[in-house]
Amino acid sequence: MQERKAWSINGILGIGLIIVLLALGVFGIYQTYIVLGVVLILIAAILISGVTIVQPNQSIVVIFLGKYMGTVRREGILITVPFSVRRTISLRVRNFNSNRLKVNDVNGNPIEIAAVVVFKVVDAAKAVFDVDQYEDFVEIQSETAIRAVATTYPYDSFTNEELTLRGNADEVSNQLTAELQDRLQVAGVEVIEARLTHLAYSTEIAQAMLQRQQASAIISAREQIVQGAVGMAQDAIARLEDDNVVELDDERRVALINNLLVAIVSDQGTQPVINTGSLYQ
Repeated sequence: MQERKAWSINGILGIGLIIVLLALGVFGIYQTYIVLGVVLILIAAILISGVTIVQPNQSIVVIFLGKYMGTVRREGILITVPFSVRRTISLRVRNFNSNRLKVNDVNGNPIEIAAVVVFKVVDAAKAVFDVDQYEDFVEIQSETAIRAVATTYPYDSFTNEELTLRGNADEVSNQLTAELQDRLQVAGVEVIEARLTHLAYSTEIAQAMLQRQQASAIISAREQIVQGAVGMAQDAIARLEDDNVVELDDERRVALINNLLVAIVSDQGTQPVINTGSLYQ
């Protein structure tokens, strides 16, 4: 079903024509031209049945004897197909807030997720004829798309090597918008934006996952500290040897590296020990 323009005329001109027809009909009956007068009054009554009002950012879908006659988008008072069924469809931008859904992320962890969807109708004919109750269709398909997107990403990650629901909100929003547009195109709906409004671990595992996050964060931090400490120790020894400050054999080099790593990696300030003797004594 494709939207097309319905027949309509300016309402002010149409009402003026109706008044003229009524006046002529009454005058004809008064002048004993009864048949002509009745015909004119019937024509006026037929035109009156087609009077409709279209507000800004609204459209009227016109149906006559079960057939789609077209859509009226021009705002104001109009006269369209007489004795037709007219359905008003809003073209304004609307929001839909989904319920909090409990789903499993890509790692199988149960999470709670919700989103807001900003949309508008761009094809009134599809919204009326291609789906049953397009508002319900938008709601159900939105929640389905949210579930589909949530299952393709992990909730969180400390490796920075993959997209996550918590750390990559823009990318997740873009994919959710694209997923929704594919699903809602059949209903003549354009998705303007879709963004997560709630994201959390499910209550039954929230405490355990918090401990896991803390442990992962500690491990990740330790890895960076160790990598930095090794690099600093290598740079220090290289500079000492390049500047001919000291000559280090393998044993002394190992001892110096050990001292540097302990000083850098330790959580607490290290206490220096002054060696007044030989390293080999």
